[in-house]
Amino acid sequence: MHAYADLSHDLVMDAIESLGYLCDARVMALNSYENRVFQVGIEDEQPLIAKFYRPARWTDESIREEHQFLLSLAAEDVPVIAPIEINNETLFTYGGFRFALFPRRGGHAPELSNDDDLELIGRWLARLHNIGETTPFIHRPHINGSEDISAAAEAVLASGLMPEDYHAAYTSLIRDICAHTDQIKLSNHSQIRLHGDMHTGNLIIRDEDLYLVDFDDCAQGPAMQDIWMLLSGSREEHRQQIMVIAEGYSMFRRFPAEELPLIETLCTRRIVRHAAWLSQRWDDPAFPVAFPWFASHRYWSEHLLALREQLSALQEEPLALPVF
Repeated sequence: MHAYADLSHDLVMDAIESLGYLCDARVMALNSYENRVFQVGIEDEQPLIAKFYRPARWTDESIREEHQFLLSLAAEDVPVIAPIEINNETLFTYGGFRFALFPRRGGHAPELSNDDDLELIGRWLARLHNIGETTPFIHRPHINGSEDISAAAEAVLASGLMPEDYHAAYTSLIRDICAHTDQIKLSNHSQIRLHGDMHTGNLIIRDEDLYLVDFDDCAQGPAMQDIWMLLSGSREEHRQQIMVIAEGYSMFRRFPAEELPLIETLCTRRIVRHAAWLSQRWDDPAFPVAFPWFASHRYWSEHLLALREQLSALQEEPLALPVF
């Protein structure tokens, strides 16, 4: 039986009504896989967003650290969507599930090809990082390089989903990649509280206001983790985008140019960990439906090609800001 087998729409409404709300029977599942997220209609009020956390994935302490980070950011007017507090609590339990409630915020993804949007994101990231450095996470993950890559690769191999004829090439690639990432110690750089997964899907613009959403992957690590995923296109385009982000970021905080050499390590880490995540969640029936191409020979062939490209990128001269 999978983790969410008992999470019916009736249970979702009962959970919310246990906190004093009156649901109007409109429950819509939103796009979320690690957790389950629903928009729930409330009588005579705006709909709420209910997030039900995957059982056994996080400790209560780690979820509360995420919530406290969001509340501290919101208190400083950083545009995040903080959980709703009821009697000084943000994490609730019903029917064996832990859940939290959030106000609904609609919007659209920013245009990362638009310099104004990139500069705006840079400004808000700097403010987020200013608050993130004030105190460390204790219960949230800490971002590592080779250690995280090796652990994720082991999970991929242990899942049995990769065809055996790819094992030798994969193992060799991971070994060569780690030989390079071993030389770039993330721990040598300042470690602060981060969003952790700052891509366009976790940014929304509404009425010209930007919101940073989905802090499920918030972690302790180098600031560059929240910057590199905003880059797209060619290497020269990356350079131009970094300059625009740095311009906005520098209005509130010194831009961490010394962390630019971390980008390819962080990118490689994400690629390997994404494959591991899919491997570890494959018994959840939502995953084969959402990712039908995963576990096919074509997927693994393309995955190894992506890793070869990353191995090459790790050997190139890193991006650098121009010196004027």
